[in-house]
Amino acid sequence: MVGEGCVTVSLRKSIGVSEPVMKQLRSSPEHIISPFEAVYAWVRYIPHGRVMSYGQIARLIGERLSAQGVGWALRACIRQEQSVPWHRVVNARGGISTGKLSPYLADEQRARLESEGVVFRTDGTLDLTVYGWRPPERLR
Repeated sequence: MVGEGCVTVSLRKSIGVSEPVMKQLRSSPEHIISPFEAVYAWVRYIPHGRVMSYGQIARLIGERLSAQGVGWALRACIRQEQSVPWHRVVNARGGISTGKLSPYLADEQRARLESEGVVFRTDGTLDLTVYGWRPPERLR
């Protein structure tokens, strides 16, 4: 069933999800990809010890969601306990934004990133030039 905010994979280019990601998601040529599923697919590609910003992911999915919308998608996945490494998404300054939801989540996100080797500065941000990840052109 096609719902609001959903498109078919035949419109892959217009929704900003790459073919390798689409292969993971689709079971038939008419599989429906929601904006949240597109966010989760990209977040699953972020390598261990690396991060992306909410805005980067918004651009990768063709801006079907704003950076804030990407945050909402990740908030939903935390609640559903899906296998999405939500902790690898930070704000554009390299900071943790989950503290707005809960101090526990901010602490958990930081601990998860530190366990992957990410080092935080004294101001609580991480260096995006060191830990930021951009997908290779073939994934875009």
